[in-house]
Amino acid sequence: MTEAPSIIPVADKDRLDLDRLSAWMEANVAGFTGPLRYAKFAGGQSNPTYRLDSPSGAYVLRRKPFGKLLPSAHAVDREYRLIAGLYPTGFPVARPYALCEDEDVIGAVFYVMALVEGRNLWDGTLPGYTPDQRTGVYNAMVDTLAALHTTDFQTAGLGDYGKPGNYFARQVERWTRQYRASETETMPEVERLIAWLPLTVPDQTRTSIVHGDYRIDNMIFHATEPRVVAVLDWELSTLGDPLADFSYFLMSWVTEPEGRSGVKGQTGPETGIPTIEDMVARYCTATGRDGVPDLNWYFAYNLFRLTGIVQGIKKRIVDGTASSAQAERSAAQVYRLAAASWHFAEQAGA
Repeated sequence: MTEAPSIIPVADKDRLDLDRLSAWMEANVAGFTGPLRYAKFAGGQSNPTYRLDSPSGAYVLRRKPFGKLLPSAHAVDREYRLIAGLYPTGFPVARPYALCEDEDVIGAVFYVMALVEGRNLWDGTLPGYTPDQRTGVYNAMVDTLAALHTTDFQTAGLGDYGKPGNYFARQVERWTRQYRASETETMPEVERLIAWLPLTVPDQTRTSIVHGDYRIDNMIFHATEPRVVAVLDWELSTLGDPLADFSYFLMSWVTEPEGRSGVKGQTGPETGIPTIEDMVARYCTATGRDGVPDLNWYFAYNLFRLTGIVQGIKKRIVDGTASSAQAERSAAQVYRLAAASWHFAEQAGA
């Protein structure tokens, strides 16, 4: 039951200068010895990610895309700082080795971390698993999220990792800007959301580290145990309202099962996938909450944010900088996401 991350050949446009990279790693990565081989992980549309192999072990390199980028996107330097802060706390992240901000080495800012072995799961319905195994995986995911949200970010040196004030107000403003910066056409639902969301932002009662993209395929599970051994892809992380992460995680329960994280209609004792109520109860117990607010606003917000992200991918296709073959398929989702977001806005009273 070992679902290893997919490796693909490196296309010409994604090639790295191995001589320069090896020299940099010898100077900056403790214990590294060459020679170096590399391949690219499938997926990772946002920040291209590579597997590096050498006599001293296996590593992972994440870099910014080559080419022109939106100002605040692809912040691998922030991602590295977050991992470096979390790693000593015992929270499951890969061991960070070094950040390189000199674009002359490989053509973009990048960092190197340890490769964590284990299962990489994509399909939230967990085909081939027993009900008990599915329950274990889901409990591990929600427990790990609760652990993140109760981590002392001041002790981790991340007290200034996000701006003060209402997280959702800032995020709605941010994703509106990102959407506008990559807009390719006018979409009526998005225009309505841009008007409605800022006027209805819920109060923020807690602040924690927020992952920003917490879903099943952004973590590595232990090869045999129901345990998360590394949470991946911290590009969207910040300090903010933990309900942003939790409601995003719960989006899987209102998303059709199409081979990704969606488990709508697949929950309960028969499958072993906990219900949304089970997940809420377990998370609240672990974080000391007495419940969560109406989730419809949060679902509308999360889908609006996804609309902004996917619109960015669509724009990169137009500009020729998208790094994944999946990017074109993702861009087609932008209309569906905008419509779904407005549906939940209506459920929330819009």
